Amino acid sequence: MLSRSYGMADKEKGIRNHEGIAFSLSSAGKPFGAVAILQLAQQGKLSLSDTVGTHLKGYAKDIAEQVTIHHLLSGTSGLNTPDEDVQRIFQSREEVHEYYEQWARQSKVVAPPGTPTGHSGADIAIPAQIVEAVTGKTYWDYVQEHIFGRCGMTGTAFYTRPQWLTDEHIAHPYMTLADGSQVDAVRNLDKDSPNPAVLGKNPGRSFIDAPGDGGFATAPDLVRFAHALGDGTVLDRPYAELLTGAKIPHRGSSFGAYDMPVHIVNGQWVFGRGGGNPGVSANWNIYPYTGWVGVVLGNCDGLLLQEITGREMQAITGASPGDGGGD
Repeated sequence: MLSRSYGMADKEKGIRNHEGIAFSLSSAGKPFGAVAILQLAQQGKLSLSDTVGTHLKGYAKDIAEQVTIHHLLSGTSGLNTPDEDVQRIFQSREEVHEYYEQWARQSKVVAPPGTPTGHSGADIAIPAQIVEAVTGKTYWDYVQEHIFGRCGMTGTAFYTRPQWLTDEHIAHPYMTLADGSQVDAVRNLDKDSPNPAVLGKNPGRSFIDAPGDGGFATAPDLVRFAHALGDGTVLDRPYAELLTGAKIPHRGSSFGAYDMPVHIVNGQWVFGRGGGNPGVSANWNIYPYTGWVGVVLGNCDGLLLQEITGREMQAITGASPGDGGGD
């Protein structure tokens, strides 16, 4: 019904943003991991009550024996993960894979499993490792085949930094520096974000997004994903409902589902996920009662994403500004 594009995907090459441009998703790509896990549960290859140790070796005993897949997907694992090395410039898929595998194994239990603690890095990284252990494929390859491929998401992938630099269909992230200027982050790996929420980060330093996180997608592809969730393409209906079903109460009429928040807005459910990084803004929302899908993707800092998605919700649900609050 509405598709608009603004600004430049790559200023240096003079490429404008358009429908066929893939944008970095950051955390907006995390629900793909939950879908992958539920596909395997649907096939009987794992159970959501399985503990980490059922499928993986090398974890501390309290994690291996007490933390379940359900705990991880619902943000109730009680785990704390060390800070990532945001200054490291990765040079290969193998280096990224090894780093995040070891990083997740440094997690510690800081609250009883089952306690709502919010998502730690391990809550994303460990399910991705379980997907790999069960299927014998990398997380990236499994999701590409069984989610992106099934949905017809032909412009969506876990692109690498060399592809980011050379493919004219991938938006470059324009990161704001401390002096207010903007630089192409992927062409300036020595530059850092001064934003306290992502202090010191530069998304271009990751050769490929960590297993369980990120990826790149076009706006039409995210609409295809939304429709595929509803029509049985990627999950049978009971498992699709399990993905989006409210698990943990947050403030107001907001709840935690599997790797995504869900909200009640003006008497109807809204499912979706947002993400942000220096020079990266992404959000997709599914309105199951009406069939609407909203996608907003950006490649520069300063995008008023919350205001834009708030107006989207207001237009689709008829809610007044601020209705259905939550995170």
